[in-house]
Amino acid sequence: MASDPKTFVFSDVSVHNKTKDCWLIIDGKVYDVTPFMEDHPGGDEVLLAATGKDATDDFEDVGHSDDARDMMHKYYIGEVDKSTVPKKRTYVAPADRAYNPDKTQDFVVKILQFLVPLVILGLAFVVRSYTKEKSA
Repeated sequence: MASDPKTFVFSDVSVHNKTKDCWLIIDGKVYDVTPFMEDHPGGDEVLLAATGKDATDDFEDVGHSDDARDMMHKYYIGEVDKSTVPKKRTYVAPADRAYNPDKTQDFVVKILQFLVPLVILGLAFVVRSYTKEKSA
């Protein structure tokens, strides 16, 4: 950790609530977890859901390993002025949380790659059965 950590106010931290710009507050410390979004075992949605509030309880409830706790050091960017953190969170949905076109598109492509050959095979079977009945 830096010897002279930067101090952020809550409102400055809470605007970093997107997949490509994600900061979290845990135990009064501010972490820029943007580089970790794709690698987080729980998925980026879990991290996005922890933005805009003190995520300490969320982090502790999961029961992170010692390795996970050690990994946090590389994402540390400073401290939060605790007097600026609201006691209750006013929910603000991250801008890109509701719809992630990359993941949705990948899913649709995979489903189509699986279903299209099955549909073609099924149609071929129906046509073959139909033509056998006609010729008999």
